[in-house]
Amino acid sequence: MQTNLEKTTTDDKLRRIANVLRWTGWASFWLQLILLAAATIMLILAISGRSFNRAVTPEVGVAAVNYSEATTPGIGIGIFWAGCGIVVLLFALFIAFRQTRLAKRLFKTNELIHPQKSEVLQVLRWGVITGFVGMLLTILGGGTTLGVLLSKSIAQPQGVAIYDPTRIIRSLDIFVATANMNGITAHFIGTVTSLGLINWLNRQ
Repeated sequence: MQTNLEKTTTDDKLRRIANVLRWTGWASFWLQLILLAAATIMLILAISGRSFNRAVTPEVGVAAVNYSEATTPGIGIGIFWAGCGIVVLLFALFIAFRQTRLAKRLFKTNELIHPQKSEVLQVLRWGVITGFVGMLLTILGGGTTLGVLLSKSIAQPQGVAIYDPTRIIRSLDIFVATANMNGITAHFIGTVTSLGLINWLNRQ
């Protein structure tokens, strides 16, 4: 049977663990949510800009230009990987929120509803796996986008006016690269948080 001193020590330890889980969970959740919103907005702007370019028709008397080619060739691959990263980031948000629910259960006085250490570690492991998968996808997207932009910049003749729309680096192309970078940052935050908590809990 536990003495009062042992019970107090155990309760203090559980409260400390619950506080760490709650604060890191909410911090990770909100930071990732902000980056998710920024990446989504940039991706929407990039996609709508591509759609707008395809819908434009030349004026009467103006030489016809294939406006479907005015969009950057190859940039769609970067958009695809960024979209995949955003989907994975939604799951990462769920994991961060799940972490706060586990912390809430630890604050309860009823020990029967306290989560087991293995359950908490399993959620954190899922956070690590999700973060690595998300980083891989968004790194692929960012690398593809930067490769496309680099090839366009090399293909541009220096000091000469550019009339070929496919050679122009547009602001919307930069949005795709930035969306992928936001995704990488968000997944990095989730991965570091989960790894740090796993390391800390294993020493408790």
